[in-house]
Amino acid sequence: MTEVLISAKGLAKNYGKKQALKPTNLEIPAGRIVGVIGANGAGKSTLLNCLLGLSDYEGDLQVMGMNPLMQRAALMEQVCFIADVATLPRWAKVADILDWVAGLHPKFDQAKAVARLKTTTVQLDSKVKSLSKGMIVQVHLAIALAIDARILVLDEPTLGLDIVNRRGFYDAILSDFFDETRTVIITTHQVDEVEPILSHAIFIRDGAVTLDASMDVVAERFLAVDVLDNQKAEAEALRPLYSRSLLGRTTFVFDGVAADHLKAFGEPRRVGLADLFVALAQ
Repeated sequence: MTEVLISAKGLAKNYGKKQALKPTNLEIPAGRIVGVIGANGAGKSTLLNCLLGLSDYEGDLQVMGMNPLMQRAALMEQVCFIADVATLPRWAKVADILDWVAGLHPKFDQAKAVARLKTTTVQLDSKVKSLSKGMIVQVHLAIALAIDARILVLDEPTLGLDIVNRRGFYDAILSDFFDETRTVIITTHQVDEVEPILSHAIFIRDGAVTLDASMDVVAERFLAVDVLDNQKAEAEALRPLYSRSLLGRTTFVFDGVAADHLKAFGEPRRVGLADLFVALAQ
């Protein structure tokens, strides 16, 4: 049986009268790359903060068998976190930062971090204030990948990076971190970019989880087909989840309708996560 790394039952978070995260049940096993997708303010960061022990919450939450609030120090030996707002002291040299992490984290392999940075344009004697956004992300990435953790949490990690650096970032995650014993959790607005590497998707809207499914289930459950105007009434009789008209055709998205039932209108195709998120948000 696959080990469950994260288990939540009735997990919720309120800020005064605002319910930022409605009661949520989740199970995330080892060996998964999970995309947490939602609009700004939907509850993505609130969920991550609960998992990381950065926020109190209601309900039951276990991460690596630990309570994130009560056992955060032990949990952080098993979890790495990279955020778009993560900062490094601007006056420090990169080598100094690696020395500090080595002194603080028992599972940090400094030699591995140095070796990774040598494959980049980041110099160990450079001060942080002289580094570009992409270089700072490379430093964060080198540190995270040099820690023998079980869970890697990425909150908009490539925000502001160009496409080459974004692709290199995710390639490094796949080659140097991910395996069947570890799990990666990613929140991002660049859905199309990360979709090919995801094994699981979680949608959050207004604090509520609207989808929690493997990519295999998503591919089987949701199908799209382009329908000519003279067939729209027949397609609508199948109760589509969503429709969009453009250039004389209407694209319908169906939930749970067999592909054989849709072939009368055209060739059914899988629905991309970005389009599916829009469809479920209607």
